[in-house]
Amino acid sequence: MLQLGFAVTAALAALAVGAGTVSAAPQAPSAPSGSDPISTLIENLLKGLTNPDEPKKPDAETSQMIVVTAPVATSQTATLTAFEKDDAGAWKPVIGPTKAFLGEKGMGKAQDNVYRTPEGTFPLDQAFGRQENPGTKMPYFTTTPEDWWDSNEKSPTYNTHVKSATSPGGDSENLYNTGPMYDYAVNINHNPTNTPGDASAIFLHVSNGEPTMGCIAIEREKMVEVLKWLDPAKSPKITVGVNVDAPKEAPGPSLPGADLLGGMLGNLTTLIPDVLESVPSTP
Repeated sequence: MLQLGFAVTAALAALAVGAGTVSAAPQAPSAPSGSDPISTLIENLLKGLTNPDEPKKPDAETSQMIVVTAPVATSQTATLTAFEKDDAGAWKPVIGPTKAFLGEKGMGKAQDNVYRTPEGTFPLDQAFGRQENPGTKMPYFTTTPEDWWDSNEKSPTYNTHVKSATSPGGDSENLYNTGPMYDYAVNINHNPTNTPGDASAIFLHVSNGEPTMGCIAIEREKMVEVLKWLDPAKSPKITVGVNVDAPKEAPGPSLPGADLLGGMLGNLTTLIPDVLESVPSTP
């Protein structure tokens, strides 16, 4: 497959150079002295394919997905359904559909001090609660009055869990004193860079029957059911959006080496304009 990739790349490069020699662009700049456009192209392709500086690692496959969907972005309520991918790659509903409450301003761009639920797809990572672990496989801690979620935009630990006898400041939430809503909860990691202003403390938690400050809330029994179901080994995520469909089956496997060939062709597409400009045109 690698040899095929180089063959295709070389053929396309030749075509690109050929196209450059018959172009009507007058007085095209000549290639720099001592340089061969095709050699330069292949050298750059190889550099792009073998650059070890930042190797890309594929994300772990998600096989648990919670879908939260509403008819309009301004809706304060939504429908939550949990899906799991079976051994054949098909998504099956396992929990719900059940009613969920969104932020007072519905869904959209998450911002501090704006009661809006973030829209998009996000990992679920850290679970916690005022009650003992109900049986979840997720990382879980039982809160005390010294557990806070830091929402102070000027704090170095913004948007993280901290233990402190006093508040970190700002709009930080006490994960115990907030009350029964945080009897069971799981963090929605919508702001992985912990960027101040992009909202902090967005959780899936127990409902009090009212719209939230940006979190997603469901009835207590369903929240416990969700926690017992969640498994970090299955890279669980949550999708929030308008008229969101159930997850789709994963696409079939690609041909061996397809990713490599695709990358080579992608690099070629990027470099062709430079090659065309460097090739002298005939009158």
